Amino acid sequence: MPSDSAPACSAPFENSARQRSLQLLGMLCGFTAGAWLGAAEAPTKLVSLGVSPIVISLIMVVGVFLARWSLPALILGTSSVRADVQRAPHLIIWALLAGCLWAVANTLTIFAIRDVGLSIAFPLWNCNSLLGILWGFLFFNELRQAGWRRWIGVLGGAAVMCGGAAILAVASAQQSASGHSLNGVWAALGAGVLWGTMYIPYRKAYLTGMNPLSFVTFFTFGELGMMVTLALTYLGVTPLWRELVQAGSVFFWLMLGGFVWVIGDLFQQYAAKYVGISRGIPLSNTNQLWGLLWGILVFGELHGKSHATYAQVIGGSLLMMLGVGAIALSSAGGKEQQRWKASAQRESARYGVAADYVAARFEGRQVVGETLPRRSWLDWLLVIAATAILAGFAAIARVPQFSFHWQPALALAAALLLLLFFCARKLWRTTGFH
Repeated sequence: MPSDSAPACSAPFENSARQRSLQLLGMLCGFTAGAWLGAAEAPTKLVSLGVSPIVISLIMVVGVFLARWSLPALILGTSSVRADVQRAPHLIIWALLAGCLWAVANTLTIFAIRDVGLSIAFPLWNCNSLLGILWGFLFFNELRQAGWRRWIGVLGGAAVMCGGAAILAVASAQQSASGHSLNGVWAALGAGVLWGTMYIPYRKAYLTGMNPLSFVTFFTFGELGMMVTLALTYLGVTPLWRELVQAGSVFFWLMLGGFVWVIGDLFQQYAAKYVGISRGIPLSNTNQLWGLLWGILVFGELHGKSHATYAQVIGGSLLMMLGVGAIALSSAGGKEQQRWKASAQRESARYGVAADYVAARFEGRQVVGETLPRRSWLDWLLVIAATAILAGFAAIARVPQFSFHWQPALALAAALLLLLFFCARKLWRTTGFH
């Protein structure tokens, strides 16, 4: 439920102070998403032990499935999900489509990490920022009437990010020892294209008013269904079962990675809602810096490489970060937000969604008279079941035998928890997770 600082409703779209507050919240959510999304890719290093990329992606998606139902049940309860679906049932198909795109993209990232490494693959698939800017402009009136300074900030930042990605692509092609560096580059770029396109259903859902916690519960059916289809098509029933049996001792780490990814994705969803996909995606793509830290400090990916390689990888990543910073500073002004309002009203009229519902959720509020969400026995059952499944696999898990440095890993984990606490508290106090 909203706190005292987030009253039930106000004049739709007119409260400029509220809009500024939501813009700042969206930026914070974007940066927090980057930290958690970066950490979520760490378990994919198991591909270096010979675990199939398909198996890694499949088990991560199982962890994602558990998290996408248990976390919304814990935060607001499934009653909130049912209420959202009753108001905007057309968004279920969009959620399923987005989940299918995610499953394919996530599988491509595993191949990319295998072939070019975590610290290099991350910035390559973050080309999804460019598509986010394009789709936001074409379909959702983002950057319309934004002013030339904001245009320069967003497009100039995107150009700088492209330059950094090009440097990293050269570094990967020259330095990768796998013999498949070009394949890794294409896999990472392909994942970026799919993820960039996936944000169209995101933005469509949030302009219509659906809560991110509701959207992701149906999103995950598309993920799991597509991933099972890919696994069976790529490996076949018998080989897939054999691979799963052999990798059983590392299931926990992969499922944990899926859980961590969902936490990051939830913050990314709120960023897309409150600052748009043209800004929310680049902000969450700060995961490249976190991926670089995990890859270099925790897994020692660049150990023994030349100074030129370090210069290319670190320099390319920092260059891309400068582009992200430029985009982050180009927040949406009043005129542009009025164009967002027009897009929201268009979605409301097209699908017959109540205008007061769309307007209230646009500002992160509940509709006047809306029943407050409550947790039921079903919600607690979902949380207990997810916890029990994770605990069961944790009991049989073993620590993988590869280069791993615990001290930097613990420091990075502490930073993640601090960001989680601060951002979740801000999100609750400002919007009540709406």
